[in-house]
Amino acid sequence: MVQVRMMNEELFAKAIKEFNVAGELVRARQEEKQGLLDEFDQECKRFFYGKISRRALQSSVNKTNKELHRLDSEIRQNMTKSRHAGARAMHVVSTQTPVAFRATLSGITGGGESKPKRRKARRRKRR
Repeated sequence: MVQVRMMNEELFAKAIKEFNVAGELVRARQEEKQGLLDEFDQECKRFFYGKISRRALQSSVNKTNKELHRLDSEIRQNMTKSRHAGARAMHVVSTQTPVAFRATLSGITGGGESKPKRRKARRRKRR
């Protein structure tokens, strides 16, 4: 009996799940970053209206910059994870090239995997 090559669904599902998780983490960190920026904007307004001192604002600047740097690195890290998971899923899918079969009166023919055509090596020209 002829069998068609089946995709490893478990591996594909795992790669897609990793892709989704990394994407959700990127979105969550971006929302956290926006909240931090909004909070710092409020601090700047409080300084402008004289509610807090310059020293308190400087402390807030240092804290905010450190937190922004941490969030940016986490976003980049999760983007890389997402990129790798997507590439892994694409690899699983791209190996599923269809094998040609034909039904004939004598049965099923084909199924031989076609080998990729190799290009001849070019000769280098001597000068």
